[in-house]
Amino acid sequence: MPSRLRNAVSAALIALSCLLLPFGALAAWAAYGLADTGRYVTAMAPLAADPDVRDAVADTVGAGIVHEADIGPPLRPLVHDAVRSFTRTDAFRTAWDAGNRALHDAVLRAVRDDSASTVTVDLAPVAAEVRTQLAYDNVPLAHRIPVEHAEVAVLPPGDLTGLRTGFHLLEVAGFWLPVTAAVLGVTGIAVATCRRRAVTATALGTALGGAFLGLAVAVGRRLTLTDLPEEIHRPAAGAVYDALTTTLRTVSWTLVALGLTVALTTWLLNRHQQPSPPPSRL
Repeated sequence: MPSRLRNAVSAALIALSCLLLPFGALAAWAAYGLADTGRYVTAMAPLAADPDVRDAVADTVGAGIVHEADIGPPLRPLVHDAVRSFTRTDAFRTAWDAGNRALHDAVLRAVRDDSASTVTVDLAPVAAEVRTQLAYDNVPLAHRIPVEHAEVAVLPPGDLTGLRTGFHLLEVAGFWLPVTAAVLGVTGIAVATCRRRAVTATALGTALGGAFLGLAVAVGRRLTLTDLPEEIHRPAAGAVYDALTTTLRTVSWTLVALGLTVALTTWLLNRHQQPSPPPSRL
């Protein structure tokens, strides 16, 4: 194969490898990180102490209990205050972890089982704590708050179809995109006539892909918060987004640092091995 053709093929393979790299990292994060219940619960656990998240939970859970118990307007502020007080206890942190684990398991079952129609969260543990607190405060009709069955739908049937399709695609892409990117990069370096130059180009492309991934995470955060219908819950949603994308941001900075380090090392080695010019004769 002529040298010019080899270099062209090498450049195309390396460019395609670096282009697939951020998408592969994103797909792998979604398929193997976000879909792992243990990692999800660990990432969400610190948010139990976040004030914005606690306020959002208090508003959502309080509204759910009021709706399920059909509590009248005079008692609704008392229910919300009781829920808000509960979110500042150690029991809430335990319930937060258990609730996130149950929610994650329910979503995974729904996206993997085509027969599931909706995803719900059982508020019974929280409702029991709130009812106990209200009864302790001698609030009338506290006994009307249900604790045996208080479920709130978090994913309606209409959203599950698209979610299932996307999840199945991510499971495939999460494995094959990184593998394809690695194979293309190695092949591009092997085909090149000057492999050291190809390694430098691959390293710089890796750093650029990492920077693109970091930019995508930042843009995704902005778009996610902008699309929220309730502005009051945007700080809480931002905290959740940041907790879930911590791994992506770490991968982004790692790719940038690794790519620049390899490129700089290759450049220094190339400069060190260049022959010195012969001494001039007087």
